[in-house]
Amino acid sequence: MNKLIKSTGIIMLAIMFIVPKAWADEGMWIPMLLKKYNIEDMQAKGFKLTAEDIYSINQSSLKDAIVIFGGGCTGEIISKDGLLITNHHCGYGQIQRHSTVENDYLTDGFWAMSRDEELPNPGLRVTFLVRMDDVTSKILEGVENHMEMAERQSIISGNLRKVQKEAIEGTHYKARVAPFFSGNQYFLFLYEDYLDVRLVGAPPSAIGKFGGETDNWMWPRHTGDFSLFRIYSGKDNQPAAYSEDNIPYTPKKHLPISLKGIEKGDFTMVFGYPGRTSEYVPSFVIEDQVKNTIPTSIDLRTKRLDIILAAMETSPKIRIQYSAKKSGIANGWKKNQGVLKGLQRLDAVNKKKQFEVEFEKWANNSSLRSMQYVGLLDEYRQIIEDRSPFALANTFANDAGRAAEIIAFASRFEMLGRALAEKVDQESLDEILVRLESSINRHFKDYHAPTDRKLMASLYKAWLIGAEKEFVPSLLLEVDEEYDGDIESYAADLFKNSLFADKDRLNSFLLKLKSSDSRKILQDQAFLMSKSLSELKSEVISPGLSQGQKRIAELQRLYMKAQMEMQSDKVFYPDANFTLRVTYGKIDSFEPKDGVSYKYFTTLKGIVEKDNPDIYDYRVPGRLKELYYAKDFGAYGFDGQMPVCFTASNHTSGGNSGSPVVNAEGHLIGINFDRNWEGTMSDMMYDPSMCRNISIDIRYALFIIDKFAGATHLIKEMDLIR
Repeated sequence: MNKLIKSTGIIMLAIMFIVPKAWADEGMWIPMLLKKYNIEDMQAKGFKLTAEDIYSINQSSLKDAIVIFGGGCTGEIISKDGLLITNHHCGYGQIQRHSTVENDYLTDGFWAMSRDEELPNPGLRVTFLVRMDDVTSKILEGVENHMEMAERQSIISGNLRKVQKEAIEGTHYKARVAPFFSGNQYFLFLYEDYLDVRLVGAPPSAIGKFGGETDNWMWPRHTGDFSLFRIYSGKDNQPAAYSEDNIPYTPKKHLPISLKGIEKGDFTMVFGYPGRTSEYVPSFVIEDQVKNTIPTSIDLRTKRLDIILAAMETSPKIRIQYSAKKSGIANGWKKNQGVLKGLQRLDAVNKKKQFEVEFEKWANNSSLRSMQYVGLLDEYRQIIEDRSPFALANTFANDAGRAAEIIAFASRFEMLGRALAEKVDQESLDEILVRLESSINRHFKDYHAPTDRKLMASLYKAWLIGAEKEFVPSLLLEVDEEYDGDIESYAADLFKNSLFADKDRLNSFLLKLKSSDSRKILQDQAFLMSKSLSELKSEVISPGLSQGQKRIAELQRLYMKAQMEMQSDKVFYPDANFTLRVTYGKIDSFEPKDGVSYKYFTTLKGIVEKDNPDIYDYRVPGRLKELYYAKDFGAYGFDGQMPVCFTASNHTSGGNSGSPVVNAEGHLIGINFDRNWEGTMSDMMYDPSMCRNISIDIRYALFIIDKFAGATHLIKEMDLIR
């Protein structure tokens, strides 16, 4: 029998693409398949380029201007000299690391007025996609229907390693084979990393994070969420580690920038790396999150934010130390609240259940389908129910246990602890200490022990109250009994005595390690709590989560396959998996609730209206107000206004932060940075009437660079379309 006929995945190829064109703006599409499946629809909606202009391996194309920025965001190149723009929040960690009380780039902004002033960022890299290939037939070679799951996965894993190895042989590239449609299809992605990326410019947080966590995920929005970096290369234009001798990278493609403005209904395309979606999971997967893990995470993060925000108000140094941490915590905290509301508004769980009733009828209506799919959802549901307590326990372990920084920090010393317990030779000990040195410096630069003590007391008390005893570290249960429930006193004692609460105390101990009592670290309360938490995770939580996990993956693969067979007249796009995708839609407004209608754009007027010197997130810089009142908008304003942000109907997710928004001609008009709060459930269920992506209008970014910062030399690098 032909191998292609044997392979379930190959059979699916015929099914998944014999479908009508999509008319909704939902979807995250594979770039190399646009010519075959999307370009006609895109052009009907106004797009004026070809599929080859977007993705090509034979000529420069838009894909060559797009990068993975820092491993979690998207960025795009906007000049022939490797100038790159992404979000302020994507570059926030680098901006913070360069900031001190004396040079507070978070508050004051940073602008390199010459190439010599551009700041290196050790560890930061950008990644270009060289090409992508459908390798389904290679990955599923030897796989047959009705194989045992373990045998099937073993064959796939072996094939995957072989394909990746062959793809990069003799090159400096990296390869990743990613599953699509829950493992019914596979693509190879070949990547190239550039390692010398320097900070060029960033507006003050009063612009780049205007509105802070209050405005996060909300519309109307007035945030200048952008930052500038430059890619450097060796003199041969190839990737190279940082060196003063490196030169600006010459890209294959950079994006021209439109100053023509936008109108409602204009075509928009977002090109970037959406992180993770789960559009096709059954009802009980969503229901478990809605009832258990999401509310618990919100509650624990609320406690963390209350303590951190109060501390940040007391000191500029603490504000700098905890700015990035606070933003990371708050981002998921607020998003999850929107997700809950959105799923409830859509009645998502019940809609999924209704579909599952129809699915069961369809599966039972054929003997062949009955053999393949009847009982699939029952088995799937039982595994999710069995895993649910462990998933909740994992939420407590992460959002309470590891959220106490002293415990997470102490966990980095477990290797040292084992080495001391085993009395390894001094050379091995020294190697461990060298590796720990940079970790120590990074940790204490952004650490305030009194704040962490309050966090530990609050979170561990909540852990004891909210979790079953079997899912709490044994040491914490002992402490609770010993201190008669007074966790605040326990935390105070721990921080008073622990090596990990004070940098000088820890370094002094490590310097004297040869002569001091090496068992001191093994008896340290933070170290012991870290060890107890690790034991809980490794001996209880992880086994509980992993039990059935492989079976879940197999059941989801079969359920995905079945959905596509059942709805053969429906367009299916693959869930996001942090691979390059195209989403397209239009500039559009929305109505979040009865009687409320939002415009599709905001202006500088709204920033001035929000000005409040008493609130850090709403302190409008004096220079910005001067420009506003003088109407000094340069070439970037329109009709006496300065545009700031806009909304469109592109389907985006985490990872799309920093993605370019281009118009029908492929010119940059904005930088994607958020979604509206009412549409955050789009990772699980998309609502075309409500889901909107939020972007900074590129004209506002140029206005800030030119008129506010005076960095006109950067504007001169760009190709502006007037």
